[in-house]
Amino acid sequence: MKKVLITGGAGNIGSSLVRGLLDTSKYHVNVLDNLSTGTLENIPNKQQENFNFLDGDVNCLEDVTKVFDKNNFDYVFHYAALVGVERTQQNPLKVLEDIEGIKNILNLSVEHNIERVFYSSSSEVYGEPVEIPQNEITTPLNSKLPYAIVKSVGESFMRTFHEHHGVDFTIMRFFNTYGPRQKNDFVISKFIELALSNQDLTIYGDGSQTRSFLHVADNIEFTIKILEEKKLINDVVNVGSDIEITIIDLANLIIESLDSKSKIVFLPPLKEGDMTRRQPDISKMKSVFNKEIISLKDGIKDVASSNLLLK
Repeated sequence: MKKVLITGGAGNIGSSLVRGLLDTSKYHVNVLDNLSTGTLENIPNKQQENFNFLDGDVNCLEDVTKVFDKNNFDYVFHYAALVGVERTQQNPLKVLEDIEGIKNILNLSVEHNIERVFYSSSSEVYGEPVEIPQNEITTPLNSKLPYAIVKSVGESFMRTFHEHHGVDFTIMRFFNTYGPRQKNDFVISKFIELALSNQDLTIYGDGSQTRSFLHVADNIEFTIKILEEKKLINDVVNVGSDIEITIIDLANLIIESLDSKSKIVFLPPLKEGDMTRRQPDISKMKSVFNKEIISLKDGIKDVASSNLLLK
């Protein structure tokens, strides 16, 4: 049985990966998380077979070294990071500390002969779009905000450690990924929670900015596929949907899908960080994962059902 470490495994995508890997019955899964943004409610309980939760900070070398020294990991998924537009803008120095976590993971991966490191990068590395759709190779990286810069630096670390130490990697540039375990300070989960209680949905600016949304279940299925089939090794891939939607259309879709009485209220635009467009070129993703993804309407209903069950 292969041993896996997932940093940030109590967050939205990380906790879904935990459950996806455990469902295969092929992996012993270990989560390292300091619960700064993730929650224990997202992950299996301690009695779950082949699962361990380790309370620690990936940016603290002592914490991570103890975890690596006590285990013989085969794969590492480095998902830990300070996330969320408002949260990262309010704590730019805290965001920059995540570079230490990247270095810790890679140095220890060299020391412990890790088979492959999966790195969660972000669509934010593209910054304000230079071209649409955004391609992994041809689209220039145009990031200016600390969060995006750290993700871009992390990508450079992955490539450099491969070149100099032979550490295999896969960089996954996650576009907007939503699901039932996402905190309500992200747009879909926030809109759904408000719509379920018929409260106003607030939009920054005129709502013409676009995003592309992927349900976390599709994200996890893709990730496990490239893990098990040994695909996209030492490569970078956009992970998302190529269906672009404006924020105002998203708000209206949620109101309509949930038969809500909510109204839309417009706020002044954010000073920075709210990019005008997001649409990935997912031809590389489709080359190994050519299946129909969960529609946004079905995904909204799935998240809404989960919210109702939790109440």
